[in-house]
Amino acid sequence: MNNLKGSLIIFIRGILMGIADAIPGVSGGTIALITGIYQRLIHAINNLNLLILKEITKGNIKKAITNIKKIDFPLFVPLIFGIGIALLTVSHIIGYLLISHTSITYSFFLGLILISAFFVYKNTKGNHKKNVPYVILGFIFALWFTGLTNLKTNNSLLAIFFSGAIAICAMILPGISGAFILVLLDKYELLITALKNLLLDKLAVFTLGAIVGILLFSNLLDYLLRKYKSATMSFLTGLMIGSLRLPYEKIISSQHDILTTIIAVAIGIILVFFLEKKFSR
Repeated sequence: MNNLKGSLIIFIRGILMGIADAIPGVSGGTIALITGIYQRLIHAINNLNLLILKEITKGNIKKAITNIKKIDFPLFVPLIFGIGIALLTVSHIIGYLLISHTSITYSFFLGLILISAFFVYKNTKGNHKKNVPYVILGFIFALWFTGLTNLKTNNSLLAIFFSGAIAICAMILPGISGAFILVLLDKYELLITALKNLLLDKLAVFTLGAIVGILLFSNLLDYLLRKYKSATMSFLTGLMIGSLRLPYEKIISSQHDILTTIIAVAIGIILVFFLEKKFSR
């Protein structure tokens, strides 16, 4: 029963991460942080690289097969299942919300990201005075990054592959939205359409690129979290705060009434309080 309950809770985390990853301006990494599985996830992905892929490249197939049992399947299986279900279902809803209820939707995510940054920094250990420069650095980077305009690329399978590799790195970084990366690369609408219509060739190539990207990037991120955790978490906090530029600009441009905006922000804040209380156990 405990294993089933644990898997169900991870599955719910996966659904929340999938929903976040489908929306420009919100990061699945933020959800992983506030639900308490971020470091475990990064370490598990890096272990997959170390235990299996490196042995395969060395030709040690037998050792790679032996190491399969060391993979964190209790994390990966329900989490990936939850993310997949969320992406397939949310892709049919998210376009409508972003177009018809832009201000309300982005106000909700502004509240979610803002309070998430507070909780992440609150749980960052070490000397806070030493951590502040890393927060500022992350803030400046995110502020600059979210101000970028579209980087037009073609829709070839190779371009989709590299888009997947780049976007997945952002998806596991709190504050940098993988969906926003796809918007910058002019691939967001293409991928949403592919999800809606199950265009398997495009989805397969994007997934392959995402797998390659996350395996390469997780090695660096796992090292930073192990060796420089306080500085890394402080930088990630700055990323989250700086990324608020995107939802803020969307809210201002949509010119919705202020009361509804405040209510939506408050709902986002309350939801994170609930998640933090629930999953911190």
